[in-house]
Amino acid sequence: MTALATTAHALTDSWTMTRRELAHWARQPVQVAVGVAFPVMLLVMFGYLIGGGRAVTGDYIDYLLPGMLALTMAFGLEGTMIAVTEDLNKGVIDRLRSMPMTNGAVLVGRSAADMLQSALALTVLIGVGLALGWRAHGGPVAFLGAVGLLLLFRFAMLWIGIHLAMVAGKPELVQAVQILVWPVGFLSNAIAAPEGMPGWLGTVVQWNPMSQTATAVRDLFGNPGGETGHVWAAVVWPLALLALFFPLAVRRFARLSR
Repeated sequence: MTALATTAHALTDSWTMTRRELAHWARQPVQVAVGVAFPVMLLVMFGYLIGGGRAVTGDYIDYLLPGMLALTMAFGLEGTMIAVTEDLNKGVIDRLRSMPMTNGAVLVGRSAADMLQSALALTVLIGVGLALGWRAHGGPVAFLGAVGLLLLFRFAMLWIGIHLAMVAGKPELVQAVQILVWPVGFLSNAIAAPEGMPGWLGTVVQWNPMSQTATAVRDLFGNPGGETGHVWAAVVWPLALLALFFPLAVRRFARLSR
């Protein structure tokens, strides 16, 4: 089989698995709606109920919205992890692996469907941010670049979640693994500026990969808290995570039930 034919076969298998995951959306619309509504609730809560951020110059909503977009890309992995573990325990993945299918197509389909939901969540959250008074000032190209960085970060987080789901193996263990995501989210500059934190904590926050994405996105949007030069880090960090966890996930998937 030629390289072109192999690639075409892999893409076809991956698209088949993506359609399988999208079909689940039609049967589980509440889960999709909750996944989209949860970050909106957080945005409104921090923007109005808690209100304001210490050490943030300018309008807080302009600082908060990019951070909430990055936070949304880090959170929400529980649905992915539960779906993978349920397929494992119900024997679905064993049946799929017995078919003449490209190794890893099941996982690619799963990640592709989740990326579509992530894009939907970004669209809704940006729309709500506009309604609350947030504005992007960086121009169309910079806007698309910021969205691209957010989706790249999400893609890396998804493959971390897929790998950890196969490590956990059971849906009841997902919650324990999901707790690992929370430090990444809240030990960041998504909600508050590191300048208002103790020195050691501010250093940890600034080195957080999600902080790099949030800072780069703020810069591209022209919002407070953005710093020039963070775009490269917002690209390198997710690519490094992908380079580590993508092959780990595919390798572990290949070894299942051997």
